[in-house]
Amino acid sequence: MGYQVTLTASARRDLRDIVRFISLDSPERAVVFGRFLVSAIKRLADFPEMGRIVPEFNDPSIREIVVRNYRVIYRVNHEACRVDVARFWHGARGNPRIS
Repeated sequence: MGYQVTLTASARRDLRDIVRFISLDSPERAVVFGRFLVSAIKRLADFPEMGRIVPEFNDPSIREIVVRNYRVIYRVNHEACRVDVARFWHGARGNPRIS
């Protein structure tokens, strides 16, 4: 039985903004890429600690995986068997902000 993977409000906004931005050039590619990002985070259900600890936070419960140019930042809650995706953060944007 895997962990439950959820998206925070910030992560949902990030995903929406990414798809919206890409859709300016290609609506089809935008949908494909959005689905690609979602499929990448589904692996966290079985491997919640697959990502590295985010160096800016130095907290073992805050981790990240890199999917193409995006840092997918998430929190692991072992007690609740849950992974909360906090942000989809483009690497060129500097340090991520999470709440």
